[in-house]
This record gives sequence, structure tokens and C-alpha cells, in this order.
Amino acid sequence: MLACGDEMRERAETERILDVLRPYAANWSGSLGRGDLVVPQREIPRLINDLLDAVAASAGAEAEATDTELFHLLVEAQRLRSVQDQVERLRHAFRILKR
Repeated sequence: MLACGDEMRERAETERILDVLRPYAANWSGSLGRGDLVVPQREIPRLINDLLDAVAASAGAEAEATDTELFHLLVEAQRLRSVQDQVERLRHAFRILKR
């Protein structure tokens, strides 16, 4: 059930970005395919800002885990048999981003 929620969230994030790009679709239907964007040079700065806003909105939808949430999950994960199971439990509970 959680995987379905993750899939729905990713689809919504993708739709936000596509909504920014659709006005620049090369065909009249507004559908996007590989290589179908036509962006006038004067519109590039606005397009970049709109894309950054869409990405920030997608990333901002999830708050950082609190110290308490992380502590409780780590204590719970310590009871699992293997380190791999512990890592899988953390990945299942939280979205872990590389910096």
C-alpha cells in the first residue's frame, strides 16, 4: 500500500513539472515527447524559475524527520536480524537523499 502512495506522489511531482513544460510543446495537442520542446530564448529565464519552483514545491511536500521519529525508528530497527534488514526498514520509512 505504501508503494502505491509513493508512486502516486512521484506521479504528482512529475505532473507539476510537465505542467510547466506543456506550453512549450512543439505540437498543438500539448503532449510532450522526446525532443518536442520549443522554448523562445527570451522565455528561458522564466522557464528555469518555473521549473525550480515546481521542483522546490515537490521537495517541500515532505518535511524532515524529527529527532524523535528517527530515534524511535532506529531503536525499532536495531531489533531486526541483519544490517540489510535495518537499512531496508529505514528506506521504507524515510526518503533518504544524498547530498
